[in-house]
Amino acid sequence: QVQLVESGGGLVQAGDSLRLSCAASGRTSSTYAMGWFRQAPGKEREFVAAINWSGSRTYYADSVKGRFTISRDNAKKTVDLQMNSLKPEDTAVYYCAAARSLDITLSLVNYYSWGHGTQVTVSS
Repeated sequence: QVQLVESGGGLVQAGDSLRLSCAASGRTSSTYAMGWFRQAPGKEREFVAAINWSGSRTYYADSVKGRFTISRDNAKKTVDLQMNSLKPEDTAVYYCAAARSLDITLSLVNYYSWGHGTQVTVSS
């Protein structure tokens, strides 16, 4: 089982940037795809971005495409989410998760390990 811990959240103004990081520990493996999800108050958890095991492929939700960038460093066992041009609607708790597969998957049910989340609040 892999343990995931997110960091980097905070309170920013619209248009600002934040960089989230997810550190993995335990029985880690670089052969898993990783994803970032978010959950706003009163809403379901939604997919934000994913990256395959090697980092060669990424995929983004339409709502963040062009503003967010996911990356990974398998040597450091970290997955980052660079968030630029933040909007108030990006306000949510952000979670990183490890998938059961090598390649990208968008479905929550395909992720077997989750972090506890980090709060991102964007004021207008």
